[in-house]
Amino acid sequence: MAAGEDKGGVAVDGAFMASHPASLIALVGGAGLAPVAPGTFGALAGLPLGVALQQLPLLAALVLIALGFVLGVWACGLTAERAGVHDHGAIVYDETWAMAAVVVLTPAGWPALPAGFVAFRFFDIVKPWPIGLIDRQVAGGLGIMLDDAVAAIYAAALVTGVVVWGGF
Repeated sequence: MAAGEDKGGVAVDGAFMASHPASLIALVGGAGLAPVAPGTFGALAGLPLGVALQQLPLLAALVLIALGFVLGVWACGLTAERAGVHDHGAIVYDETWAMAAVVVLTPAGWPALPAGFVAFRFFDIVKPWPIGLIDRQVAGGLGIMLDDAVAAIYAAALVTGVVVWGGF
């Protein structure tokens, strides 16, 4: 489903986004309204956030990542409810948050950024076990955020492994 389409719900557009703070957050200020690949635009928005968080002490960055997860459960869940569609395509905060988490959880440096991005998008799209199961079985904001959290863990583990084993 493209970002602006509805499926028995309401039209998700700029007016919808501006009508509630949760929707502004869930649509990442409009990144989710991209006409193609809104999840990719959401993930791209997470790169600078992750780089900024990477500058903090690890514990502080992890606390902010955890708080961001809680914020996402609320914002994405409420926005999905308001839109009338579970995990509407325009809801991209989960990708933004997860991409930032990947950056925080992987070694700093140039090759890790694009590798983390590609790995995260791969796991988020392909949804290997248990990501697909979570996507289908866990409802609400928790489900929207949790499948991306597992995809982020997979991506961070892969990239960190490649870096540790000298891949780049």
